[in-house]
Amino acid sequence: MRILAEVHAHDGYPVNWPDRPDEWLSRGSLLGSWVAELEGGLVGHVSLAQAGDGDLAPVLWSERHGTTREMTAVVSRLFVAPQARGHRIGALLIGSAVEAARHRGLHPVLDVVASDTAAAALYERLGWELTATVEQEWSAHQRVTVRCYAAPS
Repeated sequence: MRILAEVHAHDGYPVNWPDRPDEWLSRGSLLGSWVAELEGGLVGHVSLAQAGDGDLAPVLWSERHGTTREMTAVVSRLFVAPQARGHRIGALLIGSAVEAARHRGLHPVLDVVASDTAAAALYERLGWELTATVEQEWSAHQRVTVRCYAAPS
């Protein structure tokens, strides 16, 4: 939780700090989670989950490919400690999640808030395709612009 708190303070991710960060990291239909270590310390995390209600990226990908959202896996909860950046840790974590999704016969997708330009730049460097930019209503008082991506085929 310490690294997630550092990332939140540094980058504003997650946008809304969860009441129970431990549950936030493990909620949903998880297919797996991975962590990264650097010099003996934990420095990053990523999860892979089945599509849930409200996940737009799986719907967009499945509509474009004439399949169901059950054929996707959502890459989420990606973060790297600020002091550990520049070591390709984010790319390695994403690679682990993508490999696990493909091993299950699923296509990896994700979404990211549009204001997180560093994350979007990482996905685009890795060849992820932007499928849409949409506004989502996260609550009665919060509308957020989200960029939806699909992993390269």
